[in-house]
Amino acid sequence: MRLPQKEGRIDTEKAARQVRHAIDRGVNYLDTAWMYHGGESERFLAGALADGYRERVKLATKLPVCIVEKRQDMDRFLNAQLQKLNTTRIDYYLAHGLNGDFWDRMQGLGLTEFLDHAKATGRIVNAGFSFHGLLPDFKRIVDAYPWQFCQIQYNFLDEQHQAGTEGLQYAAAKGLGVVVMQPLRGGTLGRPAPPPAVEAIWSESETPRTPAEWALRWVWNHPEVTVALSGMGEDAQVEENLAIASQAYPHSLTEAELALAGKAGRKYREIMKVGCTGCGYCEPCPMGVGIAASFDTYNHLHMFGNLGEAQTVYVVRLSGVITGSRGYASQCERCGDCVVKCPQGLEIPDLLEKVAAELEGDWVPQKEVMVRRFFTGSPSV
Repeated sequence: MRLPQKEGRIDTEKAARQVRHAIDRGVNYLDTAWMYHGGESERFLAGALADGYRERVKLATKLPVCIVEKRQDMDRFLNAQLQKLNTTRIDYYLAHGLNGDFWDRMQGLGLTEFLDHAKATGRIVNAGFSFHGLLPDFKRIVDAYPWQFCQIQYNFLDEQHQAGTEGLQYAAAKGLGVVVMQPLRGGTLGRPAPPPAVEAIWSESETPRTPAEWALRWVWNHPEVTVALSGMGEDAQVEENLAIASQAYPHSLTEAELALAGKAGRKYREIMKVGCTGCGYCEPCPMGVGIAASFDTYNHLHMFGNLGEAQTVYVVRLSGVITGSRGYASQCERCGDCVVKCPQGLEIPDLLEKVAAELEGDWVPQKEVMVRRFFTGSPSV
C-alpha cells in the first residue's frame, strides 16, 4: 500500500529489493489488495516474489467488495488476482473493508458460499475480512462465519475507534488470528520529529525510543495481536521495523511506559484536527481535490503550529506545480463521493471547508509564483 514510488508509480527496483531484503531477514507475511497503487501492487509483488521468494511467505490480498455487484464477480476478481500474483493460491484472503452495510450486501450476494467454494478448490487457504465500521457490526460479522482471521485498525490513538481494544479481544477469544493495520496511523505516529508536545511526553521515559518504536511496541505489547502491518518505503524504515520486531514482545512494556503511551495518545487527539490515515480510498476526487494531502498538511499545521510553513507546503503539494493538476480543498463541490468511500467515516466536505478557510486566501497566487520559480525557474507553468 505504501511502496516506494518514482514519478507517481511503484519504484519496482527499489521496492523489490526492500521486499526481498525483508524476507531474507525473517518477514513472512505480505499484504496487498486489488486497488493498491492503482491496481499495480499485486502485479508488482508477482515479480518481487519470483526466484523462490513466493514459497517463503504467506501472501494476503483482498476481495474489493465495494465494486462487487454479483456473485460471479467474486470468482472473477479472485481468478484475476491469482493470475496477477502468479500464484496458485492466496494464503490469506480478505473481504476488504467491511462494515455493517457492506456485510449485509455481500451476504445477500453469496459471499460465504464463495469463500467456502474458494477454500474447497484450493484457491484460498484462510478466509478473513478487514474492517472499518462500528463495534457491534464487527462482533456480528465475527460470529456469522467460521473465519480464520480478521484485520482491524489499531494503535494507541484508536483504542476506542472502530473495533478497538474490545473488538481485538473479542476476535482473539473466538480463536481468530488478528492482523493489525495502521499501527502508525498512516505514518503520523512514526514521524521522526513528533509534535513538540508529544516529544516532551516521550522524553519522560527512562528508555529513549523513536516514535515509531513506541507505536509498534504498543501494538505488539498486546498478546492478542498476531501480525502488525507496517507500510515501508525507505530502507531505513525497513531496518528500524526489523529491529523493533526482534525485541517487541507481549507484555514487554512497563505500566509506566503504557501510561506514557496513553498520555501521548490523548495529546495527539487534542492537537490533530482530522482523523485521516492517508489511505487514499477517497480518491480520485471528481473535482481533483488532493484530499489526503490537504488533510495531512492541515494536521501538520495544528501539530506544529507553523502557519507560514504549512501554507507553503500546501501550495507546493496542491497547486499542480509538481503533479500537473490543482487539488486545492476549495475545489470541493460537496458531491459526497468521498464520504461513501472513507473507511474512517469522515465528513470530508465539511473538513475540506475548514482546510480551505485556514490554508487558502488572497495570498495563494503570489505563493504559487514563488513555488513555480523555485521548481521550474519560471513564474508560469
